[in-house]
Amino acid sequence: MRISKMFGTVVVGVGIAGLARIRDLMNPMPSSPSEHLKLLGFVSRMFLEAGKHVLVEYPMALSAKAAHELWELAEQKGKVLHVEHIELLTEEYKQLKKEVAGKDLVKGTLHFTGSVLDENKSGFPAFSGIARLTWLIDLFGDLTVTSATREKQKDKNYSRMTVHFQTANKKPLTWIEERGPGMRREKKINFCFTSGCLENFPEAPRSSVGLFMQDQNFFAKKLLGQVSKEELAAEKWRILRCLDLAEVIQQYCEEPEKIYS
Repeated sequence: MRISKMFGTVVVGVGIAGLARIRDLMNPMPSSPSEHLKLLGFVSRMFLEAGKHVLVEYPMALSAKAAHELWELAEQKGKVLHVEHIELLTEEYKQLKKEVAGKDLVKGTLHFTGSVLDENKSGFPAFSGIARLTWLIDLFGDLTVTSATREKQKDKNYSRMTVHFQTANKKPLTWIEERGPGMRREKKINFCFTSGCLENFPEAPRSSVGLFMQDQNFFAKKLLGQVSKEELAAEKWRILRCLDLAEVIQQYCEEPEKIYS
């Protein structure tokens, strides 16, 4: 008789994402890797220090140095450190990636708008907006920051960060992260290729599996040893590279920071 390996699981924090995790752990998909996860409770403690596998929301840290230290600690302990990046699992993004694949970029812009965030909790916009940076790295490969500025209007609680990159082939990409009261959460794209421009997201079907469940299954596959070393290495590079770039962007923006009152 085959004995299934089980992993006791604890959720740290019970915000929106935490509650979604608890829901999915209590109701795993039949015959999925998540069936090997058993919810034991939800608390807050230093799990990596205690020698536990960890699944953490993005960004995993608000500085590149802290992120690298956390990853090194996980490797020293021989534990899985899985960083949730559900933005790569949306059907919208999957269809966009298919549309972009194999095309030669000429130039591009990704513009995000959203409501105001508390930067004391969420960090500098390059970190709180790391999902957009992750998109660009995943779509176009390694990037180099050529310039970055940030406009803040404190009296209006408004912020706009503009970052200019170059791809490995010296093609320009722009990322705009804009937030203010009442701003609708929205992403706009304008990617131009030698074959033409893409200004709207391609139509995408609705997934039958929730984003957190998809991510949780991927975490469970890592625990079960079902993810290749190559895939793990590529994921680690992408996550840490994005955090390194986020720190470079912050340094550009803060020397000097533009503040209008």
